[in-house]
Amino acid sequence: MQPEAPVVRTGMEYVSGKDSGAAVICKHEGIVEHVEAREVWVRRINVVDGQEVKGDLDKYRMLKFIRSNQGTCYNQRPIVAVGNRVTKGEILADGPSMELGELALGRNVLVAFMTWDGYNYEDAIIMSERLVKDDVYTSIHIEEYESESRDTKLGPEEITRDIPNVGEDALRNLDERGIIRTGAEVKDGDLLVGKVTPKGVTELTAEERLLHAIFGEKAREVRDTSLRVPHGGGGIVLDVKVFNREDGDELPPGVNQLVRVYIVQKRKFSEG
Repeated sequence: MQPEAPVVRTGMEYVSGKDSGAAVICKHEGIVEHVEAREVWVRRINVVDGQEVKGDLDKYRMLKFIRSNQGTCYNQRPIVAVGNRVTKGEILADGPSMELGELALGRNVLVAFMTWDGYNYEDAIIMSERLVKDDVYTSIHIEEYESESRDTKLGPEEITRDIPNVGEDALRNLDERGIIRTGAEVKDGDLLVGKVTPKGVTELTAEERLLHAIFGEKAREVRDTSLRVPHGGGGIVLDVKVFNREDGDELPPGVNQLVRVYIVQKRKFSEG
């Protein structure tokens, strides 16, 4: 989560960080007027007849907690302060794997090449418990989950909060549409998107006849095909995106609605 620039350097760390494309680069010389987590404002300084005059205001937006193709967290952090004078090409914000504008691929830890009662035999290594407690090698990952509402031969699927045989406690984090709310903490097996799919009329078992008598026609005609948190996928719901064909969103053929749920996880260093 907090990478450190190397102690022993090659001299190319700043160049590598700047040229990586992950940092926010100043486009014009000026003075920093405003700094926050998501934005940096720089007032341009122009030279007119040998005198410096204030020009336009440039606003630089940060990318915050974006999922990368590898499922890691892409985040930019400002490294300038209000009142700082910056030049064209100067780094205003660090990207991932950067510290103060320099390439930072890990952490600087104390390493000993020694034996330890045979526990570090062959390719095994031993790490201090403090590295886990202090989140030295803890990383943030963002997983993406999708649920589609499609047209079927028996009728369209429906994204809804009205799911047969599911108690109210299991629905507590779903909104009125049946979609998980942003900021909810979810565990393995929790509902993310409530969805029901039509099913054909077949010979009912005794249990199904009882459910039909209790819940009515809904329990007999649809089955629960909701999206749930897979094993090991628990975390905090970072964002939810909903796409509807009725709203003009482009969706694959046969898909009426698409829901994407992003869950952020903090993973500690562990054995194995």
